[in-house]
Amino acid sequence: MRDKKNIIVLKFGGTSVGDKDKIKRVADRIIKTRLEGNSVVVTVSAMGDATDRLIELAGKVASSPSRREMDMLLSTGEQASSALLAMAIQEKGYGCISLSGGQAGILTDDVYSNAKILNINVDRINREFKKDRVVVVAGFQGVNTDGNITTLGRGGSDITAVALASALKARYCEVHTDVGGVYSADPNLVDGAIKLETLSYDEMLELASSGAKVIHSRAVEFARKHNVILHIRSSFNDVEGTWVMDDYKKDEIMEKPLITGVTYDIGETKVSIFGLEDKPGIAAKLFGKLADADIDVDLIVQNVSEKNFAAISFTVKNEDLSLAKEILNKLKSIRVEVDTDIAKVSIVGAGMQTHPGVAAKMFKILADRDINIEMISTSPIRISCVVKKSRIKEAIKALHSGFGLAK
Repeated sequence: MRDKKNIIVLKFGGTSVGDKDKIKRVADRIIKTRLEGNSVVVTVSAMGDATDRLIELAGKVASSPSRREMDMLLSTGEQASSALLAMAIQEKGYGCISLSGGQAGILTDDVYSNAKILNINVDRINREFKKDRVVVVAGFQGVNTDGNITTLGRGGSDITAVALASALKARYCEVHTDVGGVYSADPNLVDGAIKLETLSYDEMLELASSGAKVIHSRAVEFARKHNVILHIRSSFNDVEGTWVMDDYKKDEIMEKPLITGVTYDIGETKVSIFGLEDKPGIAAKLFGKLADADIDVDLIVQNVSEKNFAAISFTVKNEDLSLAKEILNKLKSIRVEVDTDIAKVSIVGAGMQTHPGVAAKMFKILADRDINIEMISTSPIRISCVVKKSRIKEAIKALHSGFGLAK
């Protein structure tokens, strides 16, 4: 078997394997990496809109299908793309085998549709390496202790790739997307956006959590915890992308750019609750019920109490809104208002830790363009503002220019 230092994990998203020509192109990329002397593990997502079509089909045969059966169904999308990719590699004369998540040794907990990986037994993959094979693993899935197929939820294929890289002690995990790496802003919106050569895990995590779509935040968290080096690059060319690692320029924080990037998220809804009793434990009870339903709450603002009653506003993902409303409507003596016309714009940069006044500058840039801020959230390296959805593009461009990020 080859030295583990020569193991590389490659991940390809659904757009990268969207049709037969793209699959063949990905096969060539994998073979090139293999011929460079590496043992290669590949993780793939379902082709194109395959997952959406399966969800639509499920809705036509059952009004409320169980999560177990949905996992059984949705896992077939990744299995199909992994098998087709393995066939394409074999057709070109190279050893290759496709494995489901379970066959690859991925053990998860019992939470259907949002499982977490407990352990990966890499014995099967190592046996395939001894046979000089490329191993293509279906992303987004594993099995629980009873052998039932589970799926990993949003960003599952990214998580599969990073977890495999950790378990195999790979040199790095290469995430292939339809863009050339991580940019200072969405290059489709901002003409002067620049590709970032390197990022820390913390910066990448904040960018991913704030709306950057190149890699899921859960995968970045996993990479940071297990010190897996990430390389985010394009599926369609050989140009080097963006490297994400822990210790680049760690001792040069004073010299880092003030702001690394501007990102946005239009996939959230603002929920406001009026008439809450202003007493200890109310907020814990409210958000505890949402957490029990696996609803992730982002920004939170509580207004000043009046006559022993308070108001709280928070944001949730659009796909969680109906369930959140169902839970909130069960609470007595409150009024719930929903605002779907919002978007979140964020600035991220480790440099802001050593520079005061960044928030004030962000607020002034938006104010100068008469863009009203409805909610604010901060971390040591991120500031997020909720604005009207109709102003989001203007806000992104203004902040990108105002903080000197353009080419």
